[in-house]
Amino acid sequence: MHVERRAVIDVGTNSIKLLVADLSGRVVRPVSEQSHQTRLGEGFFRDRRLKAGPIARTAEAVARFARTARTLGAESIRVVATSAAREALNGEELTAAITRASGLPVEVISGEQEADWAFQGVTTDPALAADPLLLLDVGGGSTEFILGQGGHTDFRESFPLGTVRLLEQMPHSDPPTEAEQAACLGWLQTYLTETVQPRLEPAMRRETRLHPRHGQVRLVGTGGTATILGAMEARLEAFDRERIEAARLSREQVRRRREQLWSLPLAQRRLLPGLPPNRADVILTGVAIYETVMERFGFQELKVSTRGLRFAALLNPVAVSPSVDP
Repeated sequence: MHVERRAVIDVGTNSIKLLVADLSGRVVRPVSEQSHQTRLGEGFFRDRRLKAGPIARTAEAVARFARTARTLGAESIRVVATSAAREALNGEELTAAITRASGLPVEVISGEQEADWAFQGVTTDPALAADPLLLLDVGGGSTEFILGQGGHTDFRESFPLGTVRLLEQMPHSDPPTEAEQAACLGWLQTYLTETVQPRLEPAMRRETRLHPRHGQVRLVGTGGTATILGAMEARLEAFDRERIEAARLSREQVRRRREQLWSLPLAQRRLLPGLPPNRADVILTGVAIYETVMERFGFQELKVSTRGLRFAALLNPVAVSPSVDP
C-alpha cells in the first residue's frame, strides 16, 4: 500500500504542535511530534484581541515547524488554528503573520470541526474504535465534549472552558490559597451543572439506551492536560505514547493529584517528573477540569489518549506544496 508522509501544525491557545507522520490507508504512524509553548491566548480573554507579542512568537514557531516538516520530507503541510484564533476580533492579523512567516495558509476551524477531528483521531486507536466513549479534549481556550461510538458521534460541542482562559479568569497566589482553590472548583461545578450537563446528559442516557450490550460510556481524555497526567503517573522523563496510553486514572488518583499540584508553589511544580516546566501553571486548571467532570458525571476512571485533532487532520489531504520556504 502507498505510504505518504504528511504534516500538520496545530495552532492552539497555549502551544503550537507539530505532527509529521506516514499514512498508509487510514493508519497513522508518527515520525516526529514536537510542541512549543507560545501562549497565544496571553491577555486575550479580557478584550478578545490577540496581542502583538504572542502573534509574533506563534508565527515564528509555525515557520520553524514548517521547516522541520520540509526537512523530514513531508509531501503536504496543513496549518490549523483553534479556539483563540476563531474567537479573536483580530484573527486575520494572526493568519497573515503565519502565512508571511511560513508561506502556508491557515485554516481556522470551528468548535464543531475541532470536536469531530478530536474524536476521529482518538478512535484511530483500535482499542477505542468500538466502545461508547465520552471524549474530553481540554485545550487552552476551549474544551470539547464528544460522545459517540466507532465512527458515529451522538453529541459534540465545544465550550469556552480552557486552561489558559480559566487561569486568566481566576488568577491565584503562589501557591494558591485554599479559598482560591475552592473558588475555582466551585465555579467549575456551577458551570458544568448549568451549562454542560443540560446538553450532555440527555445524549449520554440515549447512548446507553441505544447500545446496552456495550456497557457504560468510558471517559477518555486527550490533549495536553490528559497527556501530562498520564506522564506524571508513569513518572516519565520523555514522551512515551505506549506508557501514557496505558494510563487508567481513578477519580481518587485525579483528586490526589489536584490536591498535590494546588498545594505547591510554581517553582516546585516545575520539578515534578512528567510535568513539563512550561506547563506547570496551566496544569492547575487542567486537572481541576478533569476532576470536576468525573465528579459531575459519575466517572470512576479516566483513560488517556495521545491522539486527537492532528491525527484526523492528517487523514484529509491538502493541496499545499511544502517544497519552497518563504
